[in-house]
Amino acid sequence: MSYFLAIDAGGSRTQCLLADESRVLARATTGTVKLMRVGEQEATARLKAMLAEVTAAAGVSLGQVTRTCFGLAGLSIPAVRAWAEKSIAELVTGELLLCGDEEIALDAAFTGGPGILVVAGTGSNAIGRTDDGELFGAGGWGPALGDEGSGTWIGLEALRAALRAHDHNKIMDNPNSLLREIERHWKLNSLGELVAYANRHGDSDHPAPDFASLAPVVARCAERGDALAAEVLAHAGVELAELVALVYRKMTAAGSVEAKELAAIGVAFTGGVLTHIAQVRAAMTARLAVSLPMARMHQSAVDPLDGALWRARKG
Repeated sequence: MSYFLAIDAGGSRTQCLLADESRVLARATTGTVKLMRVGEQEATARLKAMLAEVTAAAGVSLGQVTRTCFGLAGLSIPAVRAWAEKSIAELVTGELLLCGDEEIALDAAFTGGPGILVVAGTGSNAIGRTDDGELFGAGGWGPALGDEGSGTWIGLEALRAALRAHDHNKIMDNPNSLLREIERHWKLNSLGELVAYANRHGDSDHPAPDFASLAPVVARCAERGDALAAEVLAHAGVELAELVALVYRKMTAAGSVEAKELAAIGVAFTGGVLTHIAQVRAAMTARLAVSLPMARMHQSAVDPLDGALWRARKG
């Protein structure tokens, strides 16, 4: 009997499953192990605990694993790749396949075939694959340099928009305003506390603010009719559509495939923003209807673990 371990390590959480040739035996989840968000010691501890949980539930030891597919955010960074290789080698037997978390999500949608995937969770990026297997990407530069349309971007943009509105209109009396809702979410009592907290760099005792956690707050405000919140979410959807269009242009410009062959290409999505915030997904879909009218938009999010398992079984 062969056993396969699939791991998806994104910016907000890490999840895994253990399977045999035909069945998923167990699943487990932990916090992020992304080294740009947590230290190596914490990442390793979380990974070990998650794998111990999944093996106990499956009744299969890590020494019985035939192949592991580890999809990891930030894999292009040498230190991240080195940590992943070392950690898995110390814990799990068998072959290791390392790839970006967006690649396993692409496989979940298209099982090795052509298509475009847009990721919008804590961060954002898009990746496309042609019939001949060539990959093209856009975005994914991190919160300080890009990640437009992501949860972090939405949180920052909403806070900036709310503060601009405060400067221009001096409206702070509405207890349900975007600014007030952000204060409540972070358990703060004044605008001064909010500004101080949002500008905090963070250290081992006082972590930096989690702007991505504001995305659901912005979505709730938009649902209640807050125009600022709705504008931010619409802008996020447009930014994500632009990532998809950019990948499409790269695919056609490469010369290995004609534009007409990609006209009906599938577009899939994953990540908490596009999965759970309908306003962003609707704005992206509307923009793609104009910029890529023949694209076939998937109606539900893909599970990256499905792609990791497919790769692990395929080898």
